[in-house]
Amino acid sequence: MTWHIAAKKGEIAERVLLPGDPLRAKHIAETFLDDAKEYTHIRNMLGFNGTYKGVPISVQGTGMGMPSMAIYANELIREYGAKVLIRTGTCGALQEDVHVRDVVMAQASTTDSQMGENMFQHSIHFAPVANFALLENAVAAARKLKIKFHVGNVLSQDRLYDEELDLKSLANHGVLAAEMETAALYLIAARLHIKALGIFTVSNHILTGEETTPEERETSFNDMARIALEAAISTSPSAA
Repeated sequence: MTWHIAAKKGEIAERVLLPGDPLRAKHIAETFLDDAKEYTHIRNMLGFNGTYKGVPISVQGTGMGMPSMAIYANELIREYGAKVLIRTGTCGALQEDVHVRDVVMAQASTTDSQMGENMFQHSIHFAPVANFALLENAVAAARKLKIKFHVGNVLSQDRLYDEELDLKSLANHGVLAAEMETAALYLIAARLHIKALGIFTVSNHILTGEETTPEERETSFNDMARIALEAAISTSPSAA
């Protein structure tokens, strides 16, 4: 048991999905996992374990923002032995050909956060990237499931309401979408030598104002969850 997770040693699988919303964690667990059981509800941040196609899988809510993601990623890896972490979240699109309900996979993460610079004592700008094998397996799963997806750079922004960020310039540099957690996940994964990937459902388009309805979001979230689960069970938890 840690300060933020009530599970006992051995209760959390090596493969963990990380939705920000704890209710989405509950939905994924109840919809896709066999024998799903809750192992934590500290701070109402729900966590579940079960199996998917016979493979142990856990689903842990992480909350919003990089500091919250960093707490759960560190504790899952250091205290519970997690080795494959997949963020299953939402994002806002920044490209014209990326539409609501599409799935985005973060090959890399651009960020305005100082977390990486602090880790390297401001001596280097570290590039947070996904684990290639995990990304490759997610792409293969999306193609097999015939789900529309995009792969590329995403923005992990430190503040949601940030008028100073030049989103149009980021879009001109090919950034696909904006979210708030993946850079922290990739930094921690690199430091602790585990495999990580960020997968998102596009819930809105930042530049055009297009949005999904609640009903559409539920279906799209399921597409993202299927990709993440297939990628997780196809990826070895051995050292990154």
